Amino acid sequence: MANYWVKKPLSQLLSSAGDSEKGLKRTLGAYNLVALGIGAIIGAGLFVRTAAAAAEAAGPSVTLSFIVAAIGCAFAGLCYAEFAAMIPIAGSAYTYSYATMGELVAWIIGWALIMEYALGAATVSIAWSEYLNNLLGGAIPYEWCHSPLEHVNRIVVATATNLPPELAAKANNGVVLLSDEGVAALPESVKSSVESITGVMNAPALLILLALTLLLIRGTKGSAAVNAVIVFIKVSIVLIFIAVGWGFMKAGNHVPYFIPEGVAGHEGLFKHGWGGVLGGAAIVFFAFIGFDAVSTAAQESKNPAKDMPIGILGSLAVCTILYILFSHVLTGVANWQEFKLAGKEASVVYAIQNYMPGFEWLATLVTVAILAGFSSVILVMLLGQSRVFYSMSNDGLLPKVFSDLHPRFRTPHKSNWILFVFVGLFAAFVPGSLAGDLTSFGTLFAFVLVSIGVWLMRRSDPDTPRPFRTPLVPLVPILGALVCGGMIVALDGDTLKTAFAWMAVGLVIYFVYSRHHSKLQKP
Repeated sequence: MANYWVKKPLSQLLSSAGDSEKGLKRTLGAYNLVALGIGAIIGAGLFVRTAAAAAEAAGPSVTLSFIVAAIGCAFAGLCYAEFAAMIPIAGSAYTYSYATMGELVAWIIGWALIMEYALGAATVSIAWSEYLNNLLGGAIPYEWCHSPLEHVNRIVVATATNLPPELAAKANNGVVLLSDEGVAALPESVKSSVESITGVMNAPALLILLALTLLLIRGTKGSAAVNAVIVFIKVSIVLIFIAVGWGFMKAGNHVPYFIPEGVAGHEGLFKHGWGGVLGGAAIVFFAFIGFDAVSTAAQESKNPAKDMPIGILGSLAVCTILYILFSHVLTGVANWQEFKLAGKEASVVYAIQNYMPGFEWLATLVTVAILAGFSSVILVMLLGQSRVFYSMSNDGLLPKVFSDLHPRFRTPHKSNWILFVFVGLFAAFVPGSLAGDLTSFGTLFAFVLVSIGVWLMRRSDPDTPRPFRTPLVPLVPILGALVCGGMIVALDGDTLKTAFAWMAVGLVIYFVYSRHHSKLQKP
C-alpha cells in the first residue's frame, strides 16, 4: 500500500548535499548567484509584462502592482533562503515540499514547476523572437515568428488608399496594427487595404532555445560566466532608459492613477481601481520568478549556507527597485491605453520611438540589450527546470534519463534535450500571453507551498541547524502564503482552468507511474 504522505528524511537530503563527487559540480559563488537571479528576473517581465499589466488591469498604478508583487516575493524569498541554506541540493520547492509535506505534495509542486520554468522559458523565447524581428525592421515574415493561434490585421501605410491622417499617425515602422474591432470600425474604402495574416510557427524562438540548450550542456560555470556579462549589459541599459526617459514623462499620463470604474474593457473586480492593482500584480508577478530559480542551483554553490540567502534576497532587492522606477517612467512617457495594441511585446521600443525624439539610437540599444537579457532569462529557466527534473528522477518519480549526467561535463544533458523539445513545441505553436499567465500560476503555487513548508519544518525539526533563519515565523510564512494565494485568485479564469487541467494530468502520471517507482515507497 503506497504511502502518499511519506516524507524524505532530512538526514538523507543533507547526505545528498554533501556528496559532491558523484553529483553536480560546486562552482558558483555569491556573486554568480546574485547575477544568476538578476539574469532570470530582468527580462520578459520588465520589458513585456509591464505594458501588458498597465493596459489590461492597472494603468499607471502598475507601479503599485510591482510593489504588491514584490511584497509577496519578499515573504516567499525569506522562506526560500532558509530552505536553500539548510538543504543545499537541487530541486528547489520540490525538494523542500518532499521533506515537509510528503511525496504527493512534492510531486504536485514538481509538476507545477514545469509551468514556472519550462513555460517561462517558452514565454521569454517568444518575446525574444518579437524583439529580434523589431531589430531587423520586420524582416522576418509574420507567419514565421508567430504561433498558428495568432493573427494580425495590418495596413502598410505606403500602399494604403484613403487612409485617414489620424490612423496613419499611429503607424510604427510604416505599419498600422488593428484589432478585429478596429477593422470593423474602418470606412469601407479603407478596409481593402487591410491584410489579415495568421502565424505558422515561431522559428526564431526555436533557434535561441537550441543555442542555449547547447550552452547548458557544456556546463554551469561557463553558462554563469556568459550570464554575468549579459546582466551587466542589460542593467546598464535599464538605468539609461530610466535616466533619459525621466525627462520625457508627462504628468497627464499618470492621471487618473487608477483605472476608473466603467472604462470599456475593464469590467470586473481585478480590472480597475485597487482590484486592478492586484490584477496587475498577478500579471507582473511573472517578472519575479528569477530569484527562486537561484535555489535550484544550491547543489552547485560553493558555500550554500552563506551564498544562497545573498543570491536569493540580493537579486530580489536590486530588481524590485529597478522595476518600480522603470514602470513609473514607461507609463509616464507613453499613455497606458496605447499599450492595449501599439507596441505589444516591443512596448519599450515603441515608447522611445514615438515619445523620445532624438533618442532613436536608444531604441536600438534597448532592443539589443533586451535580446541579450531575454537570453539570460531563458538560460536560467532551462537550468532550473533541468535541476528539478534531476532531483525528481533521483527520487524515482521520473525516469532515470532525466538524471543521467554527461560523462565529461557532468550536466543532465539528456534532460536538457528533452526540455528543448517540450519547450520548443510551446514556443513555436502557443501564444506568449497564455504561456506567461500559466508561468505565474506555477510560480505562485510554489511560493505558497514553500512558505507553508518553512513553518511546518520549524515544528517538525526545530533543532536542525539553520545557517539562515526566516524572521517572525509563523507571521512571515503566513503572509507569504496569503499574498501569493491572493494573486493566484486574481489570475483570469481561463488561465486557472488550464492550470488545473495541467495539474490533473500530473496526478494521472503520478498514480500510473511515479508512485510505483518511488525509491521511498520501495522496501
